[in-house]
Amino acid sequence: MEISPVFKVAAGLMMAAVMSVFYFNKPSTIEVAELSNTWWGPGTENLQADKTVRQFEILFTEAQVNDLKSRLKNTRDLAPPLEGTGWTYGTSGTFLKKNIVDYWLNKYDFKKRLAYLNKYDQFKTNIQGLDIHFIHVKPKNTQGKKVVPLLILHGWPGSVREFYELIPMLTSPQADHDFVFEVIAPSLPGFGFSSPAVRPGLGAKEMAVVMMNLMRRLGFDKFYTQGGDWGSIIVGQMATLFPQNVLGIHSNHCYLVEWKTAFKIFLYSFFPSLLLPEEDHHLLYPMKKRFFTTLFETGYLHIQATIPDTVGIGLSDSPAALAGYVLEKFSYGTNPSYQSRDDGGIYEKFTLDTLIDNLMMYWISNSITTSMRLYAESFNSFSRLSDLSWPIKVPTACAQFPHELFYYPPKLLQDKYLNLVQVTRMSRGGHFPALEEPKLLSDDIWKFIAAIFNFTKSSEIKKDEF
Repeated sequence: MEISPVFKVAAGLMMAAVMSVFYFNKPSTIEVAELSNTWWGPGTENLQADKTVRQFEILFTEAQVNDLKSRLKNTRDLAPPLEGTGWTYGTSGTFLKKNIVDYWLNKYDFKKRLAYLNKYDQFKTNIQGLDIHFIHVKPKNTQGKKVVPLLILHGWPGSVREFYELIPMLTSPQADHDFVFEVIAPSLPGFGFSSPAVRPGLGAKEMAVVMMNLMRRLGFDKFYTQGGDWGSIIVGQMATLFPQNVLGIHSNHCYLVEWKTAFKIFLYSFFPSLLLPEEDHHLLYPMKKRFFTTLFETGYLHIQATIPDTVGIGLSDSPAALAGYVLEKFSYGTNPSYQSRDDGGIYEKFTLDTLIDNLMMYWISNSITTSMRLYAESFNSFSRLSDLSWPIKVPTACAQFPHELFYYPPKLLQDKYLNLVQVTRMSRGGHFPALEEPKLLSDDIWKFIAAIFNFTKSSEIKKDEF
């Protein structure tokens, strides 16, 4: 049914009135809590705790591999999918056993893959009672270029394995840039080979404190950051808590969670062209479709935010269950349309070695349960949810990949990212760009830091003129 011109005018006037009320009554600031250096490890705070940085090597022991193979070998027959449904009901049990389980058991070269996972220098150090695992790669042959520290953070169900193809693109000097990156890529607490907390409370903003203390431990007082998924949330909260230390944020998952954002999207639905060009209307409208898509595809979030330990029992005990749960997220996150395929489209952007490498980061460390607790600790109260709305004043770049889970136009992003330097609409890619499209992601990171460097140089020149 076509909306009448009179109704449109009335709706427009209502929208203007409501938004005016909203504008004049919005709080000028959002209170940001000061966080202490909480001790998350066993016992009470130990002032004599080992503060050294120790070399670390990933190990697949013979006992671990034999146990894993035994479990894979004894995977029972799984229920086949309904006819013609592909992965729309979740991971196909038939495909999983025939392809993933079989490959993991018979074709995954554990020794070769272990060598690959140890290709970069890795370390551990104790931060607030937690042994934090991280990759640290310094550039070579810098030849007078400025070395820029860059903290990169993964999310769930990813790991530092996401960055293996990206790291050499960032640490290799480029002729058209007078700087190069020194990359620090930690495993988040409770993920991979980083210790989990032994008591409740270690949510995203608390992890921001841990990551800040890690960078200080390594001698970096000022640095740039990059993140996706939870990594984006954590580096954003680092920027709000430590604006004097975080020089800039590059995110491939810029997010908005305030109810005001949803309200604005609703108001703009009467005249969407005021918010975004016509060719992009489908990214937000019709709202009913977007709402139900989000509702249906975030069931895992609600489960992990309430009963992560229950889910973790099956995933920790069965490698087939772990693979089925995690790979479904890689299928949908890469491109939602892939769920209609019998193979979930997982071969489009990934090799099985890559996907299983990531699974091994969870399986060998037995960290799937502790990783999922991040959802519970970050979404367990309204105050926690409000933390995600903290404004970010440091320079920010948003890389928008077309198959990302959510899309927000720059006009809305500016409500949260108050110094939005760069928004790039990528030509391809989804939720895991460091694995899917490392070159596109790398190029955008270089472009962002170069823009900040050029702005800084320009400001210094202007200062010299006075």
